[in-house]
Amino acid sequence: MYQPASFRDDCLESQIALVRAHPLGMLISQDEQGLVADPLPFLIDADEQGNVVLRAHLSRANPHWALLQKVQECLVIFQGPEGYISPGWYETKRQTGKVVPTWNYSVVQLHGVPRVTEDAGWLRQQLEGLTALQEGRQPEPWRIDDAPAHYIAAQIKGIVGIEIAVTHREGKGKMSQNRSAEDVDGVIAGLRAGDAAQQRLADEVERRRG
Repeated sequence: MYQPASFRDDCLESQIALVRAHPLGMLISQDEQGLVADPLPFLIDADEQGNVVLRAHLSRANPHWALLQKVQECLVIFQGPEGYISPGWYETKRQTGKVVPTWNYSVVQLHGVPRVTEDAGWLRQQLEGLTALQEGRQPEPWRIDDAPAHYIAAQIKGIVGIEIAVTHREGKGKMSQNRSAEDVDGVIAGLRAGDAAQQRLADEVERRRG
């Protein structure tokens, strides 16, 4: 990934926070016939030494899991806040006119070694973790135990787990850090006048400024 110094984000805590806030990652691997990609919700954990592990599951009917048993490496891409930046928001437009549109975004790319598992206990723990992460935001959280045990057991038989030991990670937050303070003020103001997604992007531009 192209990483100008002003946009580079090597902070492990920042990368983990992005993945947890935007857990739908694009799992990418390659076989003799070419690239294969699937969007999957992931859990991420890191130990005290900074070793990172991703966990996910996919349908047993999806042939991607069989491919993962053969490859040495895969890639997972997580997309954070992103959006269009109008040149009309820049103070520089009024001063010189020498501005063009751009796109602000944040992204984390994690390379790693995949391991496939069909262990029912592992899969149950995976499902409970994903459910807790998302249902914790609900006023009355749903739990796996709310469904009949035989139904959940049947669902678990229909999925396969993936655990990825991360070997290389890259983070990037392109949030107008290369613009003047006045231009960044304009970007934030322009985004604040927009929809909810633009409001979230404005928060990220403000967080990363300076």
